[in-house]
Amino acid sequence: MAKYIPSPRAWVREQVELYERSGGTEGTTLRDTGLPVIIVTHTGNKTGAIRKIPLMRVKDGANYVFVGSQGGAPTHPAWVRNLRANPAVELRDHTVVQAMRVREVEDEAERARLWDVAVAAYPPYAEYQKRTTRKIPVFIAEPQHKK
Repeated sequence: MAKYIPSPRAWVREQVELYERSGGTEGTTLRDTGLPVIIVTHTGNKTGAIRKIPLMRVKDGANYVFVGSQGGAPTHPAWVRNLRANPAVELRDHTVVQAMRVREVEDEAERARLWDVAVAAYPPYAEYQKRTTRKIPVFIAEPQHKK
């Protein structure tokens, strides 16, 4: 079984720990924003280790949208490389935990629609895209049982 390596960022570690320790009843909002987050468990592309991150809760029907914004930084967050290499994830949304399969959204029309869904859920994404020259990646997570 792969080893879990907590994030080097204290706030990320603390958020994940609180969310999981409470069974999804606490730590469900991003720090002091009051905005909902989910916990995504994925596999590191270099280490093969288990990684866990809080991401904004952006729903599209039964699916979830992940935005690799990193606040508009010039580089993608590490989890983007991880998901590109290992698309199987476990997603915790409050008390519900489910296996999901992630794919990067390449189709421009689908990406534009999902980008609008993400910005509606978390308006700062629009500002983050203006801060960087990179195209912020968008992923869709779909339940694995879906045929």
